[in-house]
Amino acid sequence: MPSSSRLLSSPPAPAPVRRDTLDVRLDDGRRIEVLRVRDPRARRIRLSVSERGARLTLPLRASLAAGEAFVHQHRDWLAAQLAEHGQTPPLRRDLTTHLPLRGALLAVDWQPGRFAHVRPDDGRLVFAAPAQAGPAALQRALREFYEAQARADVARWLPGYLPGLPRTPSRIRIRPMSSQWGSLAPDGTLALDLALVLGTPSAFEYVLVHELCHLVHADHSRAFWREVEARCPEWRRARDYFRSEGRRLKGALHALLSG
Repeated sequence: MPSSSRLLSSPPAPAPVRRDTLDVRLDDGRRIEVLRVRDPRARRIRLSVSERGARLTLPLRASLAAGEAFVHQHRDWLAAQLAEHGQTPPLRRDLTTHLPLRGALLAVDWQPGRFAHVRPDDGRLVFAAPAQAGPAALQRALREFYEAQARADVARWLPGYLPGLPRTPSRIRIRPMSSQWGSLAPDGTLALDLALVLGTPSAFEYVLVHELCHLVHADHSRAFWREVEARCPEWRRARDYFRSEGRRLKGALHALLSG
């Protein structure tokens, strides 16, 4: 018969899942961060890649050295999977050689500067920063550049769509959005996802038109879609673009500004 103390005792708590990151250098010179997870439920070492990045799962009995050796052994597979998922490595001084903008990858020229900033220059991007600028300063400079580029696009398109609308947006906000591409608040504030400036301009313009049409019809009725069709006949192509490329665009922005 079990003792009373055994009946009253609680079962041992499961070992916690521990997470850290592993810095990996690929054969093409890129440095990427692999999320390393020690999971008591794991039975074997496993390397996986998703839109969120690369993940190395280790069982409790596996050593850190064994995990690093496993990643090194499969680095060619890792590079191929990252390319297939459109995975963008985090922003790193001198290591980031290209940045997405308006559906293209533009070469980056890193230069010293008094303050961190990005500017276009003859089909490429110049990223200037002082030597002491850390990752947060570089990310802030890139975000400001993307916001300025997005606002320039909106300013170029917006005047052509204002005629025929009952009112103009009270304010336009451009910021990273987790799931939506745009929204229109009851007070007339129009929000657009900053990731739109990374993709093809026609898709970005469609999202602007879509939200502007909500000034006419707040719902997604047939009347609403007639308004969209009148202003953007190719809206279905833009919708298909987001279905195929949307997660990649959002993932790229997150990696560059939060990596």
